[in-house]
Amino acid sequence: MAADVDIKQLLEAGAHFGHKTSRWHPKMAPYIHSKRNGTHIIDLTKTVANLEEALNFIDDTTAAGKQVLLVGTKRQAQDIVRKLAEDTNMPFVTERWLGGMITNWNTIGGRVKHLKSLEERMANGELANKYNKLEVQRFQEEINELNRLYGGIKDMNSRVGAVVVFDITHDANAVREANKLHIPIVGITDTNADPSQVRYPIPANDDAIKTIQLIADYVKQAIETGKNKVKKEVADKTDVPAETKE
Repeated sequence: MAADVDIKQLLEAGAHFGHKTSRWHPKMAPYIHSKRNGTHIIDLTKTVANLEEALNFIDDTTAAGKQVLLVGTKRQAQDIVRKLAEDTNMPFVTERWLGGMITNWNTIGGRVKHLKSLEERMANGELANKYNKLEVQRFQEEINELNRLYGGIKDMNSRVGAVVVFDITHDANAVREANKLHIPIVGITDTNADPSQVRYPIPANDDAIKTIQLIADYVKQAIETGKNKVKKEVADKTDVPAETKE
């Protein structure tokens, strides 16, 4: 079990507040508890069950040694998702989702390779020795821009084990591409989203920073639990009992 989700924490974070009833998606009906002042209220017991299932999947995915791509380009989610990715050493997209980010890896991978090459040449002094200050500055500006777009996926494998999307409506292109490649998606689904688009929908408020942070914290725990299983497995294989040694 990756984590026991605390329903009280979800309540305190405002995870139950959906959108106005006029903006709902009918497929979210099973996850809606009631209406309050023209706003849908999400059934947090369903959130707990779905989130725990999603966390177990993330745990299993990272325990299998696979990467999880974290996606959150919405303003409220950007910093949280970037920090989560840095803490867990996972690939991420928090700026713009570029078309073909995972479906056209030949092209995207070429841009990443170019970025890494420029960074290496900048670090070893090759560019400074070969070009004048203004030209070196332009190379640095190019590196900065490429890092803004591709920095989060510099060390991403050509195929990840899962994609976690913090707003499946806002980042619909990421959802579309992952589905095209049959990569399992974990996604926060507010009351205006179509939960059938993702394998592991998490019914919750995708606008509240506290909710996003709380779910990110749970995701971090699941990733780390999975990674620790890999470390333990490696340690067990290398830990030869003393009596078998010569």
